[in-house]
Amino acid sequence: MAVLGGLRSDLKCRPICDNDLDQVIDCLVRGFPSRDRLYWVRALERLSSRRTVDDCPRYGHILTTSGKIVGVVLEIFSRCRHGNVEGIRCNLSSWCVDPAYRSYAVKMAVSALSRADVTYTTISPDVRTWSAIEALGFRRFCNGQFLFAPALSPLRRRGAVHEYAEGSREAALLSPNERRLLREHAALGCQSLICVDDNCAFPFVFVRRRMAKGLAPGRQLIYCRSIAELAQWAGSIGRLLLRQGAAVCVVDANGPIAGLVGRYRPERNPKYFKGPFPPALGDLSFTELAILGP
Repeated sequence: MAVLGGLRSDLKCRPICDNDLDQVIDCLVRGFPSRDRLYWVRALERLSSRRTVDDCPRYGHILTTSGKIVGVVLEIFSRCRHGNVEGIRCNLSSWCVDPAYRSYAVKMAVSALSRADVTYTTISPDVRTWSAIEALGFRRFCNGQFLFAPALSPLRRRGAVHEYAEGSREAALLSPNERRLLREHAALGCQSLICVDDNCAFPFVFVRRRMAKGLAPGRQLIYCRSIAELAQWAGSIGRLLLRQGAAVCVVDANGPIAGLVGRYRPERNPKYFKGPFPPALGDLSFTELAILGP
């Protein structure tokens, strides 16, 4: 297959530079016609304002021919912890190639997957790309999603649920890394919550989404320490969200979740990783959902 061979002599794959951005947006608009140009302008503005991680690219990689950009893959790098070990995670996003060059799409992705110390993720792959992703050595860490109504869960904790506020007593109960995570996601428009019980704090981050084919407001979980903690706090969180008009939430899952009232949907938005550390279910922090928007 051409995708596994070399590039044609007229094709080049390289990191995105600042002076590429207009053409990058043009390519993304062609590749994702359901997104308007303003969506990509905002997305790249957000990437441009983020601090780079070591020598990793700020934006991602492009495929070019004779100076024209014909393919894009955005890369969102962040630092993460796996137990006592700090690592680097990269969310590959918005992978698109113009039709005439699609046989080289995977080859472009190979150029982006150059660091063995980085854990790469792809969290919204089109079903048509699953086999190609697996051919690149990606493995699933999530097979589906669980749709649930948190307010229907019983109250298992006696504590309160608070919106994140910098400098608050509740925020002070979190570790510095978790405070940063909640603060930065709140600045991106996510809903950062702190549940407190017996002077112990439990962080959660949700992104606002439209459910039921866009008819109803809802939430998608993008950070918690564990799915078990979500089940413990679902009832309390659900009552807060219900007051805000959101009755339904979704979370990544590999099967039904004990303690949550809802339905497991297999093969719904499966997620893949490649690298040293498989991501935990319930942790989509600093990925396209937060940085680019749903």
